[in-house]
Amino acid sequence: MAMSEGGALAVGTGYGGSEITFTVVMSCLTAASSGLILGYDIGITGGLMQMESFLEAFFPEIVRKMSNAQQDAHCIFQSQVLNAFVSSFYLAGMLASLVAGHVTRTLGRKNSMLIGGLLFLAGALLNSTAMNISMLIIGRILLGVAVGFTRLSAPLYLAEISPARWRGAFTSTFHFFLNVGFFMADVVNYGTNSIPRWGWRLSLGVGIFPAAVIIVGAALIPDTPNSLVLRGRADEARASLRRIRGPAADVDAELKDIIQAAEEDKRYESGALRRLGRREYRPHLVMAVALAVFFELTGVTVVSLFTPLLFYTVGFTSQKAILGSIITDVVSLASIAAAALAVDRHGRRSLFFVGGVFMVISMVAMAWIFGEQLGTSSGMPRGYAAAVVVLVCVYTVGFGVSWGPLSWVVTSEMFPLEVRSLALGLSGAIGGLLSFAQSQSFVEMLCRFKYGTFAYYAGWVVVMTVFVAAFLPETKGVRIESMGAVWAQHWYWKRFVKPAAPAPAKQSDGPA
Repeated sequence: MAMSEGGALAVGTGYGGSEITFTVVMSCLTAASSGLILGYDIGITGGLMQMESFLEAFFPEIVRKMSNAQQDAHCIFQSQVLNAFVSSFYLAGMLASLVAGHVTRTLGRKNSMLIGGLLFLAGALLNSTAMNISMLIIGRILLGVAVGFTRLSAPLYLAEISPARWRGAFTSTFHFFLNVGFFMADVVNYGTNSIPRWGWRLSLGVGIFPAAVIIVGAALIPDTPNSLVLRGRADEARASLRRIRGPAADVDAELKDIIQAAEEDKRYESGALRRLGRREYRPHLVMAVALAVFFELTGVTVVSLFTPLLFYTVGFTSQKAILGSIITDVVSLASIAAAALAVDRHGRRSLFFVGGVFMVISMVAMAWIFGEQLGTSSGMPRGYAAAVVVLVCVYTVGFGVSWGPLSWVVTSEMFPLEVRSLALGLSGAIGGLLSFAQSQSFVEMLCRFKYGTFAYYAGWVVVMTVFVAAFLPETKGVRIESMGAVWAQHWYWKRFVKPAAPAPAKQSDGPA
């Protein structure tokens, strides 16, 4: 039940509350590995943008700027064609997210991940054999569509299959694998950067390996019971529950709650989009939009996609810029692991606050250093350049313990089943649109606003931290089927959300 007799929230102490089976662990790791392709693509792209062999093949005008000692360092990478190469990935991901919600609902979570893996494989092959910029952009579009599917279905799969007590830790593994993808990409770029003429092809071609991991893994794991019940396959849902909870577990109560949630979904004659606009779903709609917007306005696009570019801008060589990215990748992985250990003990909100402080401090400090010390392409004094690396690491820690993993955790667990796929699809589409806008405009912003770019993102981090303090309810340990009670007890959202109705006396679907 959602509420105890005393009105307290039901936490993960019943079915699925603490048992972790081998099947759950392997299924979650396989689903989380979908983050590899997103991280790998972002990491590879960031390295390629200052890789000489790649720029000589497709962007020779940037190579000429790099050799001009009088060139303003903020504007070296200003190029509309380069912007199109980067941003086409995010535009395709945004459009795919609008379709992925429906596909994930009708075909299942695991099949959506499988589709994403196959599309990423095709895109990686096309990019690695590209002969012109058009082939590169078409390949980028395939990669973006692939990520549009996996970034929705994988966190959803993780939230639905994880035990409630450890859901935060399991769901945050998606972001951990995303950063493993960053690390893989930077290591590959570091090795291929010194290969003349065709090193960039190897960087892009290695993308077939994370795609293969997803394809094989998605073919082997079970689909979630929630997805199976939603598609009218209650018997298979029971078998899936026994497989993931263990043969000795009593799965009847959990299956009953899942079926009840699915019946609530079928009770509405209107479509999910119209339903999401109703008053009782106002908190979910606001969060679907706000969290997606805030995630992008943390400045993550600046610090992840453009990290090698930033390090090159402050005076590092191309090879050292990639090495600096590898260092930040290691810091990121460590901080995400720390978040996974803390999120189910200390809650989501406290980590958002800690991360916000770290990010604001680092962004403000970078704004000051870029404003005072960066002039032409000759770079800045070595001590300040090293300070930029340290500040990027500080930012990475803040993001890695807060908005990085928690955006996937919170958005995948807070929505009721009847609007879950749609809300995640809407959130993904908004995120993709903003990623497209930022990847298209960041180089221009850096050139025009210079150090003000970092102050801009610092201001947004302050705004989003205040928003979390006021409006984000704590979801630690609450069963995903009981999440409605979280909103019904919140000081503000309770005026929109009705308390959960008692479970029906008779089960209308599935075996007794």
